[in-house]
Amino acid sequence: MGDPVTEYTSRLQQQEQEIRSLSAEIESLKNPQNLSPPSHLDKLREENAKLKYRLNILKRSLQEEATPCSKAMMNINQRLQEIFGEAIRASCPELDNPPLAVTPNQQAKFGDYQCNSAMAMAQMLKAKGMKVNPREIAEKIVQNLPDNELVQKTEIAGPGFINVHLKRSFVSKLLSNLLVNGVQPPPLSSRKKVVVDFSSPNIAKEMHVGHLRSTIIGDSMCRLFEFLGYDVLRLNHVGDWGTQFGMLIAHLQDKFPDYLTASPPISDLQAFYKESKKRFDEDEDFKKRAYQCVVRLQSKEPDFIKAWNLICDVSRREFQKVYDCLDVKIIERGESYYQELMTKVVKEFEEKGLVELDEGRKIVFAPGQSIPLTIVKSDGGYTYDTSDLAALHQRLFQENADVIIYVTDSGQGTHFQVVFAAAQVIGWYDPQVTRVEHAGFGVVLGEDKKKFKTRSGDTVRLMELLEEGLKRSMDKLLEKERDKVLTPEELVKAQRAVAFGCIKYADLSHNRINDYVFSFDKMLDDRGNTAAYLLYAFTRIRSIARLANVDEAALRKAAETTEVILDHDKEWKLGKCILRFPEILQKILDDLLLHTLCDYLYELATTFTEFYDSCYCVEKDRQTGEVIKINMWRMLLCEATAAIMAKGFDILGINPVERM
Repeated sequence: MGDPVTEYTSRLQQQEQEIRSLSAEIESLKNPQNLSPPSHLDKLREENAKLKYRLNILKRSLQEEATPCSKAMMNINQRLQEIFGEAIRASCPELDNPPLAVTPNQQAKFGDYQCNSAMAMAQMLKAKGMKVNPREIAEKIVQNLPDNELVQKTEIAGPGFINVHLKRSFVSKLLSNLLVNGVQPPPLSSRKKVVVDFSSPNIAKEMHVGHLRSTIIGDSMCRLFEFLGYDVLRLNHVGDWGTQFGMLIAHLQDKFPDYLTASPPISDLQAFYKESKKRFDEDEDFKKRAYQCVVRLQSKEPDFIKAWNLICDVSRREFQKVYDCLDVKIIERGESYYQELMTKVVKEFEEKGLVELDEGRKIVFAPGQSIPLTIVKSDGGYTYDTSDLAALHQRLFQENADVIIYVTDSGQGTHFQVVFAAAQVIGWYDPQVTRVEHAGFGVVLGEDKKKFKTRSGDTVRLMELLEEGLKRSMDKLLEKERDKVLTPEELVKAQRAVAFGCIKYADLSHNRINDYVFSFDKMLDDRGNTAAYLLYAFTRIRSIARLANVDEAALRKAAETTEVILDHDKEWKLGKCILRFPEILQKILDDLLLHTLCDYLYELATTFTEFYDSCYCVEKDRQTGEVIKINMWRMLLCEATAAIMAKGFDILGINPVERM
């Protein structure tokens, strides 16, 4: 059975077309005797009026179904865009794709949201030779607003701004819905497959701060897509193949000749790598043997595959320590995974006539790109370009991905641009259908604003950085004398929450495109937009009910039976701020900039503080400190704030604790 709204709309349009044609027929009749309308025109008009009536009833009932009864949180901005979109189209049917701009109002005295479309529409009409005052267009838009559950009133200000005031009763219902059902994502039109390629360290090398950014940002993007209901594949494209393995295997054979029977005790793979590189650069015989080892590894000789696996396993154990600290889940799928596919990819480019020869190399020029991809080197070997094309092919055709995101430093932006252009020219995907995107990020700087290094100039090892974070967070907790109120177990939980939460938040709270300065002092500061401030704020909010002896069962019952009153300005401000969460997530989904979520959580925490300072949640006797009165609707606002903060933390990969 079809959608009834679509069905009635279609019938309406058909009948209105008939009415128009019959009216035109009447106008065209020259003979005055024939000017009486055909008998069936009145019948059509009567049926048309009935259809319009039925259609309005249907639309209203669908609106009611789509709102608070649904467990999902409503995106208020999106709903307002639907309402105003309908009004704008009805106001100016002569405009194709009229602009739709609805944003939260920055000043409460002007209302809650604002529609700023009228001015842009006036410009579009002017271009068509029609001069219309934007205020007139704004008035038309307001007149054409459909019946809806959300808008209390509208006001036209200035040159044509439409200020929108929301219905407090409806916002209260949305908050009750959130409290009863928890923080539920908006409904998905379809469950898309998302592949996120992030972290991607190199085997036999230490993870450094560049990998830290990719790991933290990539993990948070995955968490967002997972919360919204997408099917997410988290991939670690490790550098586990190539000529460097020849020298590592040759060095392994010399240093641990019994490696096939006894597992070699390699504790420092970085030092092992440096030793083998030194020999490779200085010893010609060793270099020749290293090249032979590469050939034998690529030929899949069992002893060489075992040596390769041993080296990879040492690195994997080191990487896993970092992933365990940061609570990151990821599937390893390195360059070696795509070896077989590379030959097929090269053959496909050749068959499509896209390959050129350049001094023995096979290269591909993609349209609009000045740099070619080298898909086969002059010695017949493959390159990063070949493996990245093969990986993209596998993700598109075997994983059937709808969205593919690469989280690497911005320096690789040009490379990915060329890879994506080549994949499009060969017909692998249409960017209008499949989203393939490079989410680049800036470098990590030291407090001297130079690239983050140790004092000796070496790259900072990631595990050492995380251990330093643990030490400093414990110092901070002891300075606040938290050891006197927390059990040893709670203290360790708080230490890890603060250390790793602060490192993640310091990264995510900056626009990823920009470089950022790594400073433990700043990230552990409990003032301003830091994880330390937000974690303490969250703990305080969670403690309000506990200190008032209001248990979870009482809060659950109150959520179902108590109306959330929003009469005080600070209650209203907090209620609206809580409900902006779906809008924030939608924005991040569009631009993949996670600092928007950090800014929102900080705004929510500061808005809560304003509310808590102005509105008594618990009233106590000044002499005895005994609880006299609990304002339950305000306790519910505390709960709703904490629920949104907890979900926000979860998306950022931060684990808050109840006691700090």
